[in-house]
Amino acid sequence: MARGFSLIELLVVVAIMAVLASIGFPLAELAHRRSQEEELRRSLREIRTALDAYKRASDAGLVARPVGGSGYPPSLQVLVEGAVNAQMPMAGKLVFLRRLPRDPMASAAVVDAADTWALRSYDSAFNDPKPGRDVFDVHSKAEGSGLDGRPYRDW
Repeated sequence: MARGFSLIELLVVVAIMAVLASIGFPLAELAHRRSQEEELRRSLREIRTALDAYKRASDAGLVARPVGGSGYPPSLQVLVEGAVNAQMPMAGKLVFLRRLPRDPMASAAVVDAADTWALRSYDSAFNDPKPGRDVFDVHSKAEGSGLDGRPYRDW
């Protein structure tokens, strides 16, 4: 008596595995995209919180504001490098972020985290964000829309 599997049994098993794999790959891709979008939301919240903290420090006189300035930082890097404490310069710098997060939707070819974000200055219109003398807000440069249908640049 010969032991083993017949050709038909092997083909049935391979067909079942192919069907299971064709179901699993789109679900894995969806889970990956969902995690990227969650990271994008978290990064935007972190940067925007730091921008607001810088503005509050500027309004309180802790960060020197140039004449005619909005009170927002001149660049994202200032949030990481810190700003001199205007009330107690010897106390050190006020740091608002430990590190600048990358836009998870950005291309891997972009090395610098600050270059992955599109900037909006305080002077630009809300419906036409443009960079300027300061950083009032950030948004993703990524093309495409999220799972909720909104473009990433509108988050």
